[in-house]
Amino acid sequence: MTQSIKTKVLIIGAGTGGYVAGIRCGQLGLDTVLVDGGDGLGGTCLNVGCIPSKAIIHAASKFETVSKAADGGTLGITAGKAAIDLKATVAWKDGIVRKLNTGVAGLLKKAKVRVINGWATFSDARTCTVKTADGDITISAEHVILATGSDPVELPFLPFGGDVLSSTEALSLDKVPGKLVVVGGGYIGLELGIAFRKLGAEVAIVEMADRLLPLYDKALTDPVRKWLEAHGVQLHLGAKAGSFEKGQLNVTTKDGQALKLKADKVLVTVGRKPRTQGWGLENMAVAMAGPFVQIDDRCATSMKNVWAVGDLTGEPMLAHKGSAQGEIVAEIIAGRDKRFDPVTIAAVCFTEPEIVSAGLGPQDVEGRDDVVTAVFPLMAIGRALAIEAGDDGGFVRVLASKTDHRLLGVQAVGQHVSELSNSFAQMLEMGAVLEDVAGTIHVHPTMGEAFHEASLRALGHAIHI
Repeated sequence: MTQSIKTKVLIIGAGTGGYVAGIRCGQLGLDTVLVDGGDGLGGTCLNVGCIPSKAIIHAASKFETVSKAADGGTLGITAGKAAIDLKATVAWKDGIVRKLNTGVAGLLKKAKVRVINGWATFSDARTCTVKTADGDITISAEHVILATGSDPVELPFLPFGGDVLSSTEALSLDKVPGKLVVVGGGYIGLELGIAFRKLGAEVAIVEMADRLLPLYDKALTDPVRKWLEAHGVQLHLGAKAGSFEKGQLNVTTKDGQALKLKADKVLVTVGRKPRTQGWGLENMAVAMAGPFVQIDDRCATSMKNVWAVGDLTGEPMLAHKGSAQGEIVAEIIAGRDKRFDPVTIAAVCFTEPEIVSAGLGPQDVEGRDDVVTAVFPLMAIGRALAIEAGDDGGFVRVLASKTDHRLLGVQAVGQHVSELSNSFAQMLEMGAVLEDVAGTIHVHPTMGEAFHEASLRALGHAIHI
């Protein structure tokens, strides 16, 4: 017999948007059911995305440091030949994921959220049937929050399977591939390609655009390209990948030349698509915006009391955007007046070196004469030099209005600059002017001093340059 449940709030998807919405609903006293469709609590980000990839990137950087110590030494430190047991590294990564899964489960339990593991299929806008290991459960709700996330884009001529990997499989390999070809020069492909190069793989990158990370301006991406070239990564830009046969990837260069790249593994990272299939979206009568579910500034869909958050709602497809949306929707359902209208959603590429972008960039203000731009190099920051982060062309850049000095955008490239992203976003969200940053005493020695100095430079009086 099918079990039936009625609830105030039904959330579909347990990723960063869904579980945060669930916790906040519970905190606000709303009867809430959260359906986890199989990705695990925390969704893509926690299980097969943000967290595990950063763990592998961290391990790869440690391996690179030890390798340098073995190869003639570094900073006066020498060591024996480095070795990597990737199976053990992946086990360590999996332990981190389990710990975080357990933490999310505990938080949901504390908030009195009922979690159901199974696949939900909607028959109408606020009714679904969940297939679980113990039988079907029909759930009807006053409010539905759609947080189904996204999936990696699969190329028809390079279907996932065997030696053709998505980022999910790449994060669970049991040994470092001898030769890895990455199809796609966006942030996911570069993050993992760089990590595997540090671990000893020979890496080639195939990108259809004429340069890497095409969504960022050239000044930000040049240090990354220089690292890749210095470390022997083959770059095939303006090139198109084809089929993978007998250990060789067929590639057509921008001048029409046919190449065959040898590969033990091919990693396909050409983007992600919203997960809209297989759970009855077509029965919910919600309006679409291209491939995404259309929402307003309250994250409301066109169907009353149906909400959507996270990757399902469009770019930027970032975990922290989904979390913020999920929290806001919970508060709206509880009767609070909220809007999702951020000044900026900062983005980070965990490449080598790292890239941060918040607000407007040079490409957004091209041709305008009412904007002042200032750049401060990390090589002039003591902390950067002391941690070997000053010699890769890194910098912090600010863009501000010439008239009132209001910050319009902040970018950075360099080692460890991801930790500056929240400061950039905070200043933009608060409507800070250059004088606000310049007037804040920044701790010495830290990387954040570069933000201070860039703002001073925009005002015409940087101290250390």
